[in-house]
Amino acid sequence: MEHNDLKLLRDLLTGEKLLTLAVVVDDAPVAGVLPFRAETGLRSLLVHTSTLARHSRGLAPGARFSAAIHLPLAPGVDALQSQRVVLEGEVEAVPAEEREAIASAWVEAFPSAAMTVGLGDFLFHRLRVEGGRLISGFARAAALQPGHFAAAAALDA
Repeated sequence: MEHNDLKLLRDLLTGEKLLTLAVVVDDAPVAGVLPFRAETGLRSLLVHTSTLARHSRGLAPGARFSAAIHLPLAPGVDALQSQRVVLEGEVEAVPAEEREAIASAWVEAFPSAAMTVGLGDFLFHRLRVEGGRLISGFARAAALQPGHFAAAAALDA
């Protein structure tokens, strides 16, 4: 994978703040738009959801997910040129001993979340990324393997 593609992957995972998440609930597809944070190494993402949201029911440990992250589309830019990444993987539980540190970093990244991190109906979920596709423009797509995420994370900022 070219350096520019690795940089785009890193920038999408560390610079953007919203992802579109797709899960399965009661044998039906469900999507949600959620804030996220990439973890060190870019192999997992954290999301914080209310158990009242329908998509939260699809975030049980071991459940499969798909997620899309894209750069904002500038006025006058062809939508087919949209730079984006589509990720696939498995949901993991966040161990109790990690939750306080995760909550602190979450509020630092999303200050308005200070009111939700202490509520009992909000939970953190780890989305373990196994692969996906990076689309860097029209007819420019590449399959992503675990090593691509490590290489993107190792780039100098």
